[in-house]
Amino acid sequence: MASVHLIGGEKGGIGKSVLARVLSQYHIDRNIEFTAFDADQSHGALMRYYADFSTPVDIADFESADRIVEEAAENDRNVIVDLPAQAGAKVDRWISDAGLIEFAAEIGVDLHLWHVLDDGTDAVRLLEKTLDTYGDKPNYVIVRNLGRGSDFSYFNESEAFRKAQEAGAVIIDLPALHASAMRKIDRIGASLWAAANNKSEAVGPTLGLLERQRVKVWLNNAYSAIDQVIPQA
Repeated sequence: MASVHLIGGEKGGIGKSVLARVLSQYHIDRNIEFTAFDADQSHGALMRYYADFSTPVDIADFESADRIVEEAAENDRNVIVDLPAQAGAKVDRWISDAGLIEFAAEIGVDLHLWHVLDDGTDAVRLLEKTLDTYGDKPNYVIVRNLGRGSDFSYFNESEAFRKAQEAGAVIIDLPALHASAMRKIDRIGASLWAAANNKSEAVGPTLGLLERQRVKVWLNNAYSAIDQVIPQA
């Protein structure tokens, strides 16, 4: 079954685009066909790092946004969407006006709403708002981003956590990558594969030997978490 993965969380700076990049690299490394849509017009991480797989989309324009589901349904492939911060109202309208959750099930598209969390209170509040909006209808994936916080006890003890469990959400941890390695990856404009594997300066700027190893370990740990969400053939 083709699936659509909407990567959100409302807040800026919580790691949505990093997760979208990891999920894209996951599909490449697992040989799963996919298309990526970059809705973050201010940063455009997928368009920058995964241009061969990505196309821009305007989530506020229904004709543009509809391509997301059409791509999954018509080409039978997974779709990854990197949503910008504060896109919730636009996404809600697009989903509700088309009855998208029910319609996706009818046409055999598995719709996943990913919500990325840091360890602050705002992220939990915004998650609870999403859960109240959609109830138990979607497939939720709640991501505790360990690169944006280390103490998620507030979320773990929250009403949002209880509601997420009742809605059948999958709750996973995105491990942290050493900050200096992530900064260097972004500075050299490398895909995650290139960051982990490129050893030749002739091809482009590289990370150090142990930095590459850290990226490989980080990706493997992230992939183990994502395996809980995406069925393996």
